[in-house]
Amino acid sequence: MNLASSHNSAPEETTLARKRRARRINRKLAEFFPDARCELDFTNAFELLVATVLSAQTTDVRVNQITPKLFSRYPDAHALAAAERAELEEIIRPTGFFRAKTDSLLKLGQALVADHDGQVPKTLEELTALAGVGRKTANVVLGNVFDVPGITVDTHVGRVARRLAWTESNNALHVERDIAELFEPKDWVMLCHRLIFLGRRVCHARKPDCAGCPISKDCPAAFSF
Repeated sequence: MNLASSHNSAPEETTLARKRRARRINRKLAEFFPDARCELDFTNAFELLVATVLSAQTTDVRVNQITPKLFSRYPDAHALAAAERAELEEIIRPTGFFRAKTDSLLKLGQALVADHDGQVPKTLEELTALAGVGRKTANVVLGNVFDVPGITVDTHVGRVARRLAWTESNNALHVERDIAELFEPKDWVMLCHRLIFLGRRVCHARKPDCAGCPISKDCPAAFSF
């Protein structure tokens, strides 16, 4: 059944039809967001790892405002591991939850030095063993620095995927697996950038702009808000 002609047909959609619709959506998003990318500023794996940890419960814009000073003061894992708590807290305070984030960053720097000679590891298992690093953060680093395919399920990706009927789950791991079944690994990283761009700019949480959305004809939730 073709979802392009009916917004109420998602429950009857076959697996093959869902996959074809999903890939059509990705192609349309690639045209609509040709500049989709990670919006955190970074120059290396260490900077992206730290910036992504800081991005929890705040915006990329806010993180980008403080990272120049942060990385000037702590340019690598060795410097971060030796940071004075009070000074680090003051620099990252604008990102919110700065005490907890300071704990995570200090432990992160120390673990990188102790277990990885100050270098950011290149595997999901090693990354997620670090303080403050979950699958989302690990996949951001792997995909954007090391070219390792991964699906980053943040709030935008999860919300958009549910609206598109790619998943019914609120569990990030389940969402990740459901999306992975629809696309080839080579498409995962850019797909997530495009979904995040869509979620931030069009498919808002409270009032999505369905009229201005390039994929509304393929979205079962379009115009239902």
